[in-house]
Amino acid sequence: MNRREPAEPAPRFLDLLAAEWIKLRSLRSTYWVLALASLVAIAVNVNAVHTDLLYIDHPPPRMPGRPPYAYDPLFHGLGSIAGDLMMVAAGSLGAITVFGEYTTGLIRATFAAVPDRRGVIAAKVLLIGGITGLAGLVVSAGSFLAVNAMLASRHVGLSLADDGCLRAVLGYAAIVPVCALIGMALGALLRHATASIVSLVMLLFVLPMMFGGDRYRWLKEIGTHLPPATVSRLTINPNSTTTMGKYAPSVLDSWITMGLWAAAAVAVTAVTVRRRDV
Repeated sequence: MNRREPAEPAPRFLDLLAAEWIKLRSLRSTYWVLALASLVAIAVNVNAVHTDLLYIDHPPPRMPGRPPYAYDPLFHGLGSIAGDLMMVAAGSLGAITVFGEYTTGLIRATFAAVPDRRGVIAAKVLLIGGITGLAGLVVSAGSFLAVNAMLASRHVGLSLADDGCLRAVLGYAAIVPVCALIGMALGALLRHATASIVSLVMLLFVLPMMFGGDRYRWLKEIGTHLPPATVSRLTINPNSTTTMGKYAPSVLDSWITMGLWAAAAVAVTAVTVRRRDV
């Protein structure tokens, strides 16, 4: 009489998370790049405000017909250059975690051990989203606190309790994991390092330049629903003269758009990985 071997228990989700963490940790360059990008981003924001201290101490003369010069700590302290750096770093990390397994062939071993591809993708999404979200929050909160501590002596600093500040800090942080998920989707679709990174740069920086200006409303509204525009809207100081021009989205619209980009990226990654052969 043949005795049947007991079936191995299905891997728990925590096991999948642990496996994905081991993969990520084994590639030291990936998390070192994210850590270095975070430090550089904070340094860029702090240096930008430190450079502005001269203009705060000696403001330019008032121009006829315009209001007096007023320094905007949100605009300068949560700068677009540092934000762009974090978006590229996070998007690249997200793409690498997907196309890296395909190019090395590790994905075959992964799906042989765990046939449930949905569980693998869910673990990747949670891990990469969590790590990049933490990095984004460190950069956002660290930059805000550092630059406003510097500006306190000039009596122009802000606190998180001020109007629009908490929203700006959260929005500046949230775009980082969103871009990581977009990078994962591009990595799953293209499965190639150069193509994935170039496509990410095109989406984040080249495409928005094609949908600017206020002449054509439909072009402008497409541009305001691209990822960089959402964080630009969320970080605008409501007490400043900074605007996005005509047809600017509302704060709620920008939050919804950012969430839809994240959801769409996860959906594209899951569907692509499930339906395509390894």
